[in-house]
Amino acid sequence: MFDVNPSLIRFWEREFEQLSPKKNGRGNRVFNRKDLELFHKIHHLVKDKGFTLEGAKKILREKRSEELEEDVLSKLTHVRAELMALVGRI
Repeated sequence: MFDVNPSLIRFWEREFEQLSPKKNGRGNRVFNRKDLELFHKIHHLVKDKGFTLEGAKKILREKRSEELEEDVLSKLTHVRAELMALVGRI
């Protein structure tokens, strides 16, 4: 799929703690969708964009932080709307 050696996959598994595919009974890696998306992001940053591993790690941490902020903001917006609806009933 990515045309890389298995050794690169093992190396990136050690370097990027977020990348942790499950292994089946024979010890083969079984990638789920989340693992594949993450591997694709890493591959794109390192191979296509030329980032160092540390640079790619930083980008992924920042993106994760942004995703968490967006998730929290979305939940708070929903809670606010529900509270406003409750206040409107009083």
